[in-house]
Amino acid sequence: MQPCGCMSRVVLNSTMGTRWTGTDAPRGDDYDRRWRRLARAGQNVHGEADLAQHLLQETGGTRVLDAGCGTGRVAIELAARGYSTLGVDADEGMLTAARSKAPGLSWVLGDLSTWEAPEPVDLALLAGNVMIYLAPGSEAAVLQRMAATVVDGGLVVAGFTLRPDRLGLSDYDRHAEAAGLTPVHRWATWDRAPFTGGDYSVSVHRK
Repeated sequence: MQPCGCMSRVVLNSTMGTRWTGTDAPRGDDYDRRWRRLARAGQNVHGEADLAQHLLQETGGTRVLDAGCGTGRVAIELAARGYSTLGVDADEGMLTAARSKAPGLSWVLGDLSTWEAPEPVDLALLAGNVMIYLAPGSEAAVLQRMAATVVDGGLVVAGFTLRPDRLGLSDYDRHAEAAGLTPVHRWATWDRAPFTGGDYSVSVHRK
C-alpha cells in the first residue's frame, strides 16, 4: 500500500532538554543499525506499528502522531501501510536520519511538553521509552499535550521500561487521568502479552 497524504510540515524549536539528549546512546544511522541487524536475524521490528494498526482498525482512525519518533522507524512503517503520520522529536540528529529515509513525510523538531499539533490525530504513540527519557517533571505536561492532540475517542499509547529511578505506572496513570484519559488496555509487550508485572508495559488510554 502506498503512503497516503501526510499532515502538513511544521518545524518548531525544542526548548527543553531531555534525559535522552544527555545520554551517549547511538544516534542516526548508528541507532538504526541495531534494528537492521534484528530484522536480518528474522525478528519482527514493527511490533509498535502492528499494535497501532490493530487499534486503528478497531476505531476506524487513520491519523497517527509518532511522538518521540527518533529516526522514524515506526512512522515510516505506518505510512507504508496507508496511515497519515507526523513525527515529532527533540533530537535534530535523529530527525535528520528520519528525513533522509522518508523526505516526503512530516518531521517536526519540537518539545513534547509544549508542542501543539497542527491538526488532531486519532492515535498518539509514545514508543521507544519516550516517557522515561523526558525531562524530569515534564511527564504530566506531555500527557496533557497528547490528550489535547487526539480527537475525542482517540487513543494515547505508551510503551516504556519500568525502572525504580524513572516514571512508574502509578504516576503514569495518575498523569493520564489528570489529562482526561481513561485506561483501556495494559500489556507487557507490543504483541499484547498479558501484563502481570515485570519490567516493561504498554498502556492504552482513550480520551
